[in-house]
Amino acid sequence: MQQVVRATPSPVFLPGPCKSTWVSRSWWTTGASGSIGTAKVARAKPDGYTLLMIHVSHATNVAMYKSLPYHPVDDFEPIGRATSGPMVIVARNEFPAKNLGEFVAYVKANAAKVSLAHAGVGSASHLCGLMMMNALNVKLNEIPYKGTGPALTDLMGGQVDILCDQTSGTVPSVKTGKIKAYASAGKTRLPQLPEVPAISEAGVEGFDINISFGLYAPKGTPKPVLEQLTSALQKSVTDAEVRQRLEAMGISAVSAELARPEALRTHLKNEIDTLGGLLVKAGVKAN
Repeated sequence: MQQVVRATPSPVFLPGPCKSTWVSRSWWTTGASGSIGTAKVARAKPDGYTLLMIHVSHATNVAMYKSLPYHPVDDFEPIGRATSGPMVIVARNEFPAKNLGEFVAYVKANAAKVSLAHAGVGSASHLCGLMMMNALNVKLNEIPYKGTGPALTDLMGGQVDILCDQTSGTVPSVKTGKIKAYASAGKTRLPQLPEVPAISEAGVEGFDINISFGLYAPKGTPKPVLEQLTSALQKSVTDAEVRQRLEAMGISAVSAELARPEALRTHLKNEIDTLGGLLVKAGVKAN
């Protein structure tokens, strides 16, 4: 029986030819920014039957925790990247700015009274918020929540001003008019919200963040097994039904070229340097 431990909330990817059999069981093992579930996989028998699906926290936990019961690079075998999830800057409907230019100007002029919600220390929305504050050279009032759900609820209720989070959680609320979007957190517009500009269109530099999920096996998993798993992942990310289901959630499956061990290994090391470095610079540590 094959099982996938999702250390952070994530989709499970089933390859087209064997959707009903490739993964027999999956579950979330959350807590401590995903490190509990990650440690579980690190200790698992390296036979290809227990895998880890995780995003940016696999890279940033190194910076956040004084010690971890595993090493993100040394204790795992990368199988491949699976998804790419863009981020979007959203705000309560009553936020004064009418467009991106006004948003940037207002935040810079009123930083001391603007509240920035995020889903908790080290979360994707926290990293996006930190990157935004660095890019705009401001310090906003950070309001941490225990997850995106509560943060988004308070944003819709007008209790907080802005949030930067993944499209999978924010786009539905934008489209139903419960909140408004100002920009994608990167260099390109989002296919889900083509009318919303990219933050780079306002001349803001150094602000480009995208959340990618990757699939890992415990260290020591035999090479033939890893090759089989990578092949299955590549079939999954190129499967039309899987891609359609992900796009409906505001997520994009990566190309088969990125669903490879080398691509995930490079991506992880880059995130350890860039996003881990962002937390170190900000002095952020887990409680």
